[in-house]
Amino acid sequence: MSDTIFAPTATPTPIAIGQIVPWAIFAGILLLLAIYFVGAEEGATSLISGMYVHEFVHDGRHLLGFPCH
Repeated sequence: MSDTIFAPTATPTPIAIGQIVPWAIFAGILLLLAIYFVGAEEGATSLISGMYVHEFVHDGRHLLGFPCH
């Protein structure tokens, strides 16, 4: 028989809300930018001239159900 006893010593520590909020805001801004470029970067609402962004996200538009042509 073995005399080894399993006794974990590491306990998880909770993450403070103050540390999560800035990252959540950053992720939300990135998500809104992604939705804009996939869903609305075309025609009158276009911020970037040309069709480069539209063609880059074209398949994503169809996948997410945004009409584009």
